[in-house]
Amino acid sequence: MSAREEILRRLGDAPVTGYDAIPRRYLRRHHDGDVVDLFAERAADYRAQVRRIARAELPAVLGEPDGRLAVPAGLPDAWTAEVDAVRDDPPLSVADLDALDGVVTGCAVAIAETGTVVLDHGPGQGRRALTLVPDFHLVVVETGQIVADVPEAIERLSPDRPLTFVSGPSATSDIELSRVEGVHGPRRLSILIVDA
Repeated sequence: MSAREEILRRLGDAPVTGYDAIPRRYLRRHHDGDVVDLFAERAADYRAQVRRIARAELPAVLGEPDGRLAVPAGLPDAWTAEVDAVRDDPPLSVADLDALDGVVTGCAVAIAETGTVVLDHGPGQGRRALTLVPDFHLVVVETGQIVADVPEAIERLSPDRPLTFVSGPSATSDIELSRVEGVHGPRRLSILIVDA
């Protein structure tokens, strides 16, 4: 029997269990305190601009950035009442996206431990090109979407959806470790944390 055949035989003999039955012996949560403040702190460490606002302030605050912002399908109209919005419906070309000043989206979940925003590109989040081409990305994160750690975030996400994990503005370093921002995504990331 070949090694391949042996591996396939072992897989075939393995008991079938549901996802919830898989034993998890690792620490699933590292913080029991205020995850909203921790998320804000960690996201700011990644050079994101972070601001916490009340829900009633959202339309006015979203209207503050100068210029035209792309808006994905499914983003609540009430949020963008004061935004110079360009709807991504039908989908804008890459050239059109590049000509805009930024994009405003929601998110699927945010992770406090890592300061990460996760997009599953569902309603209000847009397609990947919409969030990667413009130079500025403004993300609305509701406090109820913030979880303490990665395992909790994964539980809220569907494995059938494309996922984009955003930890600060796009950045890379050259061989001399000189930081360069905006190489493969937005140069500026702004996060609005909206209190319920």
